[in-house]
Amino acid sequence: MAEKKPSFPRRSGCPLNASVEMLGDRWSLLIIRDMMVLGSRTYKEFLNSHEKIATNVLADRLNRLESFGILSSQNDPSDRRKRIYLLTPKGIDLAPVLTEMVLWAAAHEETGNQALVEMMRKDKAQFLRGVRERWTAQLAACQQVPNPKPKVA
Repeated sequence: MAEKKPSFPRRSGCPLNASVEMLGDRWSLLIIRDMMVLGSRTYKEFLNSHEKIATNVLADRLNRLESFGILSSQNDPSDRRKRIYLLTPKGIDLAPVLTEMVLWAAAHEETGNQALVEMMRKDKAQFLRGVRERWTAQLAACQQVPNPKPKVA
């Protein structure tokens, strides 16, 4: 098996360091959370997040996540001026990690969104299946070519 080369210079070869360098800021994790849990796909949807990310920070994090192969983007078929962001297989593989982070925080801190926490606690495997199913449906929807408009003679 060929050795994977990093797509950017790293401070060390430690796997945890590689994770932190890709995901180590709160905004990146919250963008991924919104994609997984809320189904957010557009710049505007990310801007409307509860945490109120600044526009320049959002643009930077989307570019960084795309450069790391965690998400991809494409033109919106209904409005070519807009971009749609989708998790890649590498990105969706973060679902169990983020789920464990949510459960860990809820076990040790006073947190909100207890309905989500309880859903995860009750049946973590089902929750993760739901995340993957929504992701698969989003991919399929984005790969469909819209019907061309009939030409008027």
